[in-house]
Amino acid sequence: MTTFVVFDLEFTTWPDALEQNWSAPGQFREIVQIGALRLRAEAASDSSDSSDSSVYSVVEEYEALVRPLMNPRLSPYFTELTGIDQESVDREGLPPAEALTAFLAFCEGQSVLSYGNDMVVLGENLGWARARGDEIKSSFLSAGFLNVRPWLNTVAPATAPANVGRLWQVLGLPKPPVSGEEHSALFDCHSFAAALRHLRAAGAALPEAWL
Repeated sequence: MTTFVVFDLEFTTWPDALEQNWSAPGQFREIVQIGALRLRAEAASDSSDSSDSSVYSVVEEYEALVRPLMNPRLSPYFTELTGIDQESVDREGLPPAEALTAFLAFCEGQSVLSYGNDMVVLGENLGWARARGDEIKSSFLSAGFLNVRPWLNTVAPATAPANVGRLWQVLGLPKPPVSGEEHSALFDCHSFAAALRHLRAAGAALPEAWL
């Protein structure tokens, strides 16, 4: 069985940080939540039915809260946006090196797809961890990270202004039957997966070279 991974990150933010590209003093895109799904891939030649619900179905999930270190206190803006509160992060958050190691192990040997340049944020956080002297026990280079947003927006132009957590809504799909809302990393992954299934059923499967 061939599989691939879709993932999403939630990271520290403040009012206008997106518009200013996190350029204000002290603003760093520290990961606070990681969500990922391992999906079953199937070459088009292996299935004559493009609507087969087993294609791009979820095989395994990964989810973790992460404790930011440079800005350990979450901004009210971040909490309102994501629903992630300080108490949950303080209680359940993993040290960054532990979470990054586990996530990269989950991705090892896989194509890893994001809706946007989340791999850039991942790389920033790996760099900060290594600069602190933290040991990352898995390699970023053992997986193939790819931003598929340009492809997805091209085959489904209505999605162009939508964030990943709204893909299901823009495409007129049922809301993913999982807990959470948009800007919850694992919910956003399920929204992403639903969009990929829908597009495959419509004849716009992910290129096999990516998987």
